[in-house]
Amino acid sequence: MDLGLTGKSVFITAGANGIGREIALRFREEGASVAICDIDETAIAELGALDPEIRTSLCDVSDSRKLADCINQAAEAQGGLDCLVNNAGIAGPTARLEDIDDDSWQHTITVCLSSQFYASRAAIPHLKRSTGGSIINLSSAAGRFGFAMRSPYSAAKWGVIGLTKTLAIELGEEGIRVNAILPGFVAGDRQRRVMEAKSQQRGISFEAIEAEAFSYSSVKDYVTATHIADQCLFLASERGRMISGQALAIDGDTKMLA
Repeated sequence: MDLGLTGKSVFITAGANGIGREIALRFREEGASVAICDIDETAIAELGALDPEIRTSLCDVSDSRKLADCINQAAEAQGGLDCLVNNAGIAGPTARLEDIDDDSWQHTITVCLSSQFYASRAAIPHLKRSTGGSIINLSSAAGRFGFAMRSPYSAAKWGVIGLTKTLAIELGEEGIRVNAILPGFVAGDRQRRVMEAKSQQRGISFEAIEAEAFSYSSVKDYVTATHIADQCLFLASERGRMISGQALAIDGDTKMLA
């Protein structure tokens, strides 16, 4: 299916690894011009070697000025900006709230939520000059359910929904659509580390933690980066032009998080 993304300009935060990398590569397959930033120099080099046409920048998304510079430079180099994908995020601590220190709380909120504010603020002037501009924010199933021993992460991801809904209202008259994607349990090392930490905290096996997680979902399997990238492509395309202000779950019909 041709989604009409050829020539579109896209910026993706944390775009050199995992979900972000898959989103970047899928946009490139559709003919889009792609720029990414990431904090991982090795991953940036690997992505650059894989596709030299992807513009890459080393950036810690918690640095609002550096992030704005990366977005402005990418928009200038690519002749504008049509889509921002706010993908950057970290797992944060796995512990009961009373055992979480200030720095761990603040760092999780900054990377998972404040960075989306920083990036959107920088991108909006460019998106206003686009025809059919779009912002896609990565939230999580933790953004609509409580998530035991993951309070900073869950709080940040709930905040992403509020930011998304508000931006959709503010930017609708400009023709800019804003949506959030809420993945469930995503296959990969980060999800495994979170489950292993919960296993240690609760004193039960990894297999028991995994089985419990899937017991609350109708489709008992992991979400993949490709599932998420496919949704991003549709939302950024003309086919998704009437979708805005939505929190779109990709979670196999998850009912709750333990």
